[in-house]
Amino acid sequence: MALPGTRRRTATAALALSLLVIPTPAAATPPAATAPATSSPAPALSSVIPAPVEVTPDARQTFHLGPLTVIRTQPGSPASRQIGTHLAGELRPATGYPLPVLPIAPRALPAISLLLGANEARLGDEGYRLTVRTSGITIRANKAAGLYAGTRTLLQLLPVEIDSPTVVRRTWAVAGGGIVDFPRFTYRGAMLDEARHFHAPAEIKAYIDEISRFKINYLHLHLSDDQGWRVQIDSWPKLTQVSGGAGTGVDGVGPGFLTKAQYKDLISYAAKRFITIVPEIDMPGHVNAAQVAYPELTCDGVAPPPRTDTAVGYSSLCIGSETTYRFVEDVIRELAALTPGPYLHIGGDEARATSDADYLAFQQRVLPLVAKYGKTAYGWHDIAKSPAAANAVAQFWGTGTSEPFLVTAVAGGTKVIMSPASRSYLDMKYDPSTPLGLTWAGYIEVQTAYGWDPATRVTGIGENAILGVEAPLWSETLRNLDNIEFMAFPRLPAIAELGWSPPATHDWQSFATRLGAYGPRWTLRGVDFYRSPQVVWS
Repeated sequence: MALPGTRRRTATAALALSLLVIPTPAAATPPAATAPATSSPAPALSSVIPAPVEVTPDARQTFHLGPLTVIRTQPGSPASRQIGTHLAGELRPATGYPLPVLPIAPRALPAISLLLGANEARLGDEGYRLTVRTSGITIRANKAAGLYAGTRTLLQLLPVEIDSPTVVRRTWAVAGGGIVDFPRFTYRGAMLDEARHFHAPAEIKAYIDEISRFKINYLHLHLSDDQGWRVQIDSWPKLTQVSGGAGTGVDGVGPGFLTKAQYKDLISYAAKRFITIVPEIDMPGHVNAAQVAYPELTCDGVAPPPRTDTAVGYSSLCIGSETTYRFVEDVIRELAALTPGPYLHIGGDEARATSDADYLAFQQRVLPLVAKYGKTAYGWHDIAKSPAAANAVAQFWGTGTSEPFLVTAVAGGTKVIMSPASRSYLDMKYDPSTPLGLTWAGYIEVQTAYGWDPATRVTGIGENAILGVEAPLWSETLRNLDNIEFMAFPRLPAIAELGWSPPATHDWQSFATRLGAYGPRWTLRGVDFYRSPQVVWS
């Protein structure tokens, strides 16, 4: 298998399109609905990833998107209008239709209506009801997040060519019927490691675009580690000046960092796709880069040499030093002020160079600092060893199915995000021939990523203790967006379905079929995904 290489999005999309459609010469002229250029059918309502809660097909009610279709949004709702504008921007390239976004639509015109005020308690904040009739499509939700989730479903109900970057001449049918849908868990996350290799804002935004299609609603950014520091902190400027520059990252080829302006722009970009950014500063271990920049963070005041290898567990902040806590509080204060989301991740894993007593002393002082600045503390499940973690969120990353200290913490109030490394770590190789990735947690093919239940994975930690799931992607072997996509897709949709869909819908054969049908959409968008032999790709 060849190593995923330089991006060729335009060429890839053009090649795929040439196999599927006959393009029209002028995008300004709407394609003629009476002269279809492809025969791909309208996807079934049951073809969606993640699987919806309820699906009721109605073969009598097919809707056809056409040149007169308008997008109607909730009057007086800026959020509904923003979602409608975003949807129109996604539908125009392939259809060539104007798709005006209006608060009031003439009754004679077919409309896609995005309406708030569903008043259905079971939909919660993110659920929606989607109805497809010959006369139009209506998505109703209690909150704007539900409207957006409904538009993600609608994109999948249109023929695959809707993801073409250029106009396609065909009919645009949507199968009739209804969907009622809402998430199983409130937290459905992805994590991207910026520390081992810095991924530029444009790459992060591209990843946000793709994960949002599967109703992922949190993006966890790992912003510091032994190999680099990746976010600007004004009170400690050398963190990025020294440890965010040339020569940092694994093999010294991952330099860069986010300015505060870039970080805030990413938060805004993600929020428009109903994704909340969770920043992570890993401590008290994984701090070599910080100590290179500021030797006073060591116990002997001597700067360690920079590290560009992949070893872990050798660094530790000086637990007895007040300088450590001044540093930690400054970082927490500045990040909390920049981050509107509820969580601030403080790491806490693999602190092998910190004694057990020092680790507990550190957490006893640091966990309350997160609350002091208005955030909920969040860390790898190791933090649950501390009594101070009772109000925190612990991210389980183990490879086993038993963790007694975490079970004890859960009994005391700690909530859990499930990220078992042997099931959800997207940086693990698919199989021995995979050119990227690691193997310490095992090989993770798509069926392995799909074949577990968050509520039964760890003995003694049931559904009520779990906030959701997250799929971490560490970047020791990653270098570009192609690499990110190749390792994330198609496993990320598997984790997304575990987080969104009810357990009764979990069925590998169904998922594999739906995943195979989704493949051409990635191809049209130039996404470099892994063509798993476990899936029959359309």
